[in-house]
Amino acid sequence: MGMRIAAVTMCVALAGTVAAQSAPAGTGSATSAAQITGAVKTFEVASVRRSPQPDMRKMMEGLAQGRRPDWSRIDGSRATYNYMSLKQLIAYAYRMRAYEVSGPEWLATDRMDIAAKLPEGAQKDDAPDMMRALLEERFKLAAHKEMKDAPVLGLMVAKGGPKLTESTAPVEEIDANAELQPGQSRMDTVDGPMLLVHNPDGSTTYHMGPRGTFTLKFDGETRSMHMTGKGMSMRGLALMMTSLGGGEGRQVVDMTGLTGRYDVAVEFSLMDLLQSLKDQGIEIPHGPMGGGGDGMASDPGGGETMSDALSKLGLRVEKSHATVQRLVVDHVEQDPTEQ
Repeated sequence: MGMRIAAVTMCVALAGTVAAQSAPAGTGSATSAAQITGAVKTFEVASVRRSPQPDMRKMMEGLAQGRRPDWSRIDGSRATYNYMSLKQLIAYAYRMRAYEVSGPEWLATDRMDIAAKLPEGAQKDDAPDMMRALLEERFKLAAHKEMKDAPVLGLMVAKGGPKLTESTAPVEEIDANAELQPGQSRMDTVDGPMLLVHNPDGSTTYHMGPRGTFTLKFDGETRSMHMTGKGMSMRGLALMMTSLGGGEGRQVVDMTGLTGRYDVAVEFSLMDLLQSLKDQGIEIPHGPMGGGGDGMASDPGGGETMSDALSKLGLRVEKSHATVQRLVVDHVEQDPTEQ
């Protein structure tokens, strides 16, 4: 069970589009999206409903076969967003990361299923703007961006200097139009496309283009996560740490001053990751999943903390403050209007 939970956790942390505490099931409604002033397109029609409890057993069986759940998908003129929190939807609409959104705590736990139709001539890149229009109409969303001083974890060079290996891996661009091969899937992220490769040994490799690549593999014996990166920048490492929970619920900011590309290898505790995701409002289910036995309380993680792992690279994290961009939610309704 531990290995399967870890697979779900990795999908959670990297895709940023699922949390395990679901909102109660409800009824949906179809509506034309409001027309707004200017050139911004809107969805032709969209249904919005509260998400039902997901079938975790089916989800994990798919992960075991190398299939990532389609939390968000645009296929032709059809866009679907399944089991996404309002916080994630707002971040998507503003082309930001979920941890950059500041608002009520329930934004991270109220989950929605949205099915929408793109108007003729609309492109995939128009979808976030259309989602923003939908949230403004149906949830009365009002928000603004601001730069503010916020508590972060600074990624810094440790005493004694860095112990990093300069990378010779070539920089590989990702062709967003290339045909996917068996075992591959593609994700759109704030920083550009990411190609996922599900390897025969159970690991997953994440190709981030100029940001490098990293491979994750769960060790069932130690209940720890192995990460091997190639051609990674320190900014990429900081982003990965934030996504994987190494920031203990805080954003990790690169303060090393290092500008090269490096090959790195770290191992860290699964429980460290789970606790950090919980701090971010992403809680993995405890207890049985569609039948079965043990929960996370009896599944302690091994391995090192992220801080211990980083020390071997001549790096450290330290509580700090930084001026970072945040999206402040001024107003949002918990229930969508029927329209």
